[in-house]
Order: sequence, then C-alpha cells, then structure tokens
Amino acid sequence: MTSQDSQPFHWHYEELDENDFQVRGRALFYVLILGSMIILIALLSIYARWVCLENTRHNLPSRLPVHHAPRRPPRGLESTIIKALPITLHKSNSGTSNNGTAIESECCICLGVFEDGDRLKVLPQCQHCFHCDCVDKWLVTQSSCPLCRASIRAESAVLSIITE
Repeated sequence: MTSQDSQPFHWHYEELDENDFQVRGRALFYVLILGSMIILIALLSIYARWVCLENTRHNLPSRLPVHHAPRRPPRGLESTIIKALPITLHKSNSGTSNNGTAIESECCICLGVFEDGDRLKVLPQCQHCFHCDCVDKWLVTQSSCPLCRASIRAESAVLSIITE
C-alpha cells in the first residue's frame, strides 16, 4: 500500500446540515410505537402501585395501629397443670408402669433411651412416657402429646381440680 491509498478521513462539520435530518416512513412509526409503549407501561405501573396501597389500607383495622398485632392466646399448658402430671421411675426389668400400661424404651423428644431410675412423666390421655425435662419444655408451647398428638387440655380441668 502506498501512502496515497491510506489517507486519513477528514470529517467536516460544515458539511452536515441539520435541516436534512428527517424521520419518515417506518422509522417514524417505530418511534411513535416505542414512545406509546413506554408511556403505557409507566401508567400501568403507577396504577398497580396505587391499587396495592389502597388494598393494604382497607384491609388494616382502623382501630389498631400498624405496629400492634393482636395477641394469640397461649398454646401451651399452665405450669401448675404441667407439674400435676404423674411421674414414675423407670425400671428396665418391668415393661409396665404403676397403672399397668406399657412403658416405651426411649423418649421420642430427645431420642434418649430410658435408664433405670429415670423420672418419667406419664400423659393422662394416652399414657405415653417422656423424660420430665423434655416433656415440660414441650408442654410449655404445645398442649398435646408429642407422640400421638392427643390433647391434654381436656384433662387440664380435671388436673386443676385435683391440685386444689
């Protein structure tokens, strides 16, 4: 290549005429469609936000402030009822408790095997046995047997009469 073939390109700003710039035909159509779509999407998003805010305002009770939620009643048992549950001592050579029902070989809460002399609480409804500490922690938050889900609340009225 010679130096004549590789001449630099000179851009002349004077040659550009801004009056020659025109949008015609398909280009004008596409510009109008694109602008319309942008405006439509913006309006729809504003409307959707407004609807969501109105729904949340109408669903909140007017008497309660937003930061205060109504309290649910406690789901567990009272400590006096938990303390009133019968306690037995585990003996490995006997397969029955004091009242003649079968005793499990492990606590289903902690999965620990019952040892001789372990204190076990017997739930009155289903006669299932658990370590005292394990079932006490469970009954503070739940009012049913951890194994069979039998309700202990039905027995709570009877236990409260017995303890008084």
